[in-house]
Amino acid sequence: MFRALTIAGSDCSGGAGIQADLKSFSANGVFGMSVITAITAQNTQGVFGIQDINEDMIRDQIRVIFDDIRVDAIKIGMVSKIESIKAIGQALKEINDIPQIVLDPVMVSKSGFKLLSDNAKETLIKELFPIATLITPNLPEAEEILGVSIKTLDEMKEAAVKLKELGPKYILVKGGHLEDDATDLLYDGESFTYYKQERIDNKNTHGTGCTLSSAIAANLAKGMNIKDAVKEGKRYVTVAIEHGIELGHGVGPTNHFYELYKLANIE
Repeated sequence: MFRALTIAGSDCSGGAGIQADLKSFSANGVFGMSVITAITAQNTQGVFGIQDINEDMIRDQIRVIFDDIRVDAIKIGMVSKIESIKAIGQALKEINDIPQIVLDPVMVSKSGFKLLSDNAKETLIKELFPIATLITPNLPEAEEILGVSIKTLDEMKEAAVKLKELGPKYILVKGGHLEDDATDLLYDGESFTYYKQERIDNKNTHGTGCTLSSAIAANLAKGMNIKDAVKEGKRYVTVAIEHGIELGHGVGPTNHFYELYKLANIE
């Protein structure tokens, strides 16, 4: 069975973070493992606190997994402080054959809570971008990384080119914040691939970024090429959003197992 590892923060409400990643791995037919970087107190209404995991423990989690189990792909999500980023970079660079890495540069929650500490952006770029197979920033994240405004598809393309110069092999800029259709674009250093999607009328989108990046990682773990991995990941997360779960009093989660539940006649 193919295996994928997520390195990210915990969401106690189950909609995003490690919990979303593991659900996404399972739904896409991959055995999931996790390295927890931080514990968050959050629900459908927002993030209310973060407790970082000691960097030595982060490093130890990575080490013991790779000492014992083959890892076919890695997804990296929320890493909130400089020391944690450095610990991850050091631990992964010590691995002889690093698996493909999907890096979701999480910076701010949907509710506006800062998930990346001050001055950590430069460390994230320096330590993790060069070893990433793919990075998956949304428009606000791409704007924060580059210090530019991105409002159009042409500006997304320009941003992708600049992001590629920072080290990742592939760039997926997500266009969910565009005013028109939610077009994502993949850049490989030479050409662009567009993934067009009409907007879905469903407010329950908590954890969509985590779900997409982990689905792509699962597809890479199974041996898909990057374009197919993104295409299938987009298809999966679109279905999950269409059937998002009405949960709590705020923005509910996507339905990670909708297709499997349908096959099993579970409502």
